[in-house]
Amino acid sequence: MKIIDPASASVKDVFAALLGGVGPRPIALVSTLSAGGIPNLSPFSFFNAFGANPPTIAFSASRRVRDNTTKHTYENIVANGECVVQTVTHSIVEQVNLASAEYGEGINEFEKSGLTIVPSDIVAPPRVNESPFQMECKLTQMVELGTEGGAGNLAICEVVRFHISDDILTNGRIDPRKLDAVARMGGNFYAHASESALFELPKPDSAIPLGWDQLPDFIKLSDILNANNKAQLALQTTMPTVEDATKSLSIYTPAKGTTNEFFRCEQNGDYKRMISIALASKTTDSKQATRLLILAARRALEFRQRELAWQLLVYAESI
Repeated sequence: MKIIDPASASVKDVFAALLGGVGPRPIALVSTLSAGGIPNLSPFSFFNAFGANPPTIAFSASRRVRDNTTKHTYENIVANGECVVQTVTHSIVEQVNLASAEYGEGINEFEKSGLTIVPSDIVAPPRVNESPFQMECKLTQMVELGTEGGAGNLAICEVVRFHISDDILTNGRIDPRKLDAVARMGGNFYAHASESALFELPKPDSAIPLGWDQLPDFIKLSDILNANNKAQLALQTTMPTVEDATKSLSIYTPAKGTTNEFFRCEQNGDYKRMISIALASKTTDSKQATRLLILAARRALEFRQRELAWQLLVYAESI
């Protein structure tokens, strides 16, 4: 494993490690006003939300590594204590990239990027019309984390007004599929929170789950189930008995099928047919039946069928 000691490593290497390892990071597209009233627009990926009462977000306009200078966003927000923070979506990511160029003082990045100014309701800095999620903010605290190049300047802000486009709502809530946000990775890489990249992961039920430590060894030591599979199983609050598992699986009629057919069903996500083939193989090859049942359980877990997976595994262990 590569070791980096910040005490002796270059700031450039430490910076690269942070950007490469901490991600994907949401991007704050921050608009501010200079002392002369000129709009400024710049993206920052050291950014997140930290509370809802009051609604609080924070981002860092870090000192430049190469020459230890501060950024216009930092200077503007310190001067007037206001900003607007917008979400970066895939449809504007190229324009946001344009805005990230280090233009000279007094240059309006709205004009350079082609993004459209919209007046804010409460704060002086304008909003970005093309972003579907905008937060008007007032600076609560500026925490200067150092005085050398690469040091963070953490702007902690209270959100005083949200602007949310109807286009990204489903049943009144922001739909991540409609938001189509992008996030920052290391180097020149970004992450796109598109339909294919999104997945749901239900939180643990209110009842206390079994936990990894309570999993039986035949699950813990399985070389077919991966760590995520085992963690899913550990969310269950109780384990079925062999009798319960046998009774529950009785609804599946054993049906002979070849191994090739079984794996075609696995590819197609047809775990019910997989179960029928696995049960039929019990009469001729119990060892093979056990393996196939575990594979069927793994596929069922991919469809969040945790209880069924437990039944399959307990039954397979009893063969």
